[in-house]
Amino acid sequence: MQTISTLNAPAPAGHYSQAIVHQGIVYVAGQLPFDPRDPEALPDNPGDQTRNVLENVRAILEAANSSLSKTLQMTIYVTDIDHWPAVNTAYAEVMGAHRPARAVVPVGNLKPGCILEVQAIAAQEVPEDTGI
Repeated sequence: MQTISTLNAPAPAGHYSQAIVHQGIVYVAGQLPFDPRDPEALPDNPGDQTRNVLENVRAILEAANSSLSKTLQMTIYVTDIDHWPAVNTAYAEVMGAHRPARAVVPVGNLKPGCILEVQAIAAQEVPEDTGI
């Protein structure tokens, strides 16, 4: 197993890793919509929070030699199902044509100010065969 850590996503706030890689699969811990460059500036709308959290997931995946386009599954925990239309719109903008398996789970409160949390599983990039 390999532990993944990047300064391009928020540091873990507890006893866990940003991600773990095992046998070519990247398991990304639940990510919140904080900007690692300015953790005090949390957007107050679901669309911007969704973009932020997916950028955090992207940064962790890239640190693990993966990408959003290699995402196999995402779980989105949302504090109010009424946020779902804005979350889904922003999610579709960021993810583009790629449609990993996904679950949306309504939950109670998350960290103060956070509307959603996203957990992901992705495949690592397969190195190209150089013929050497």
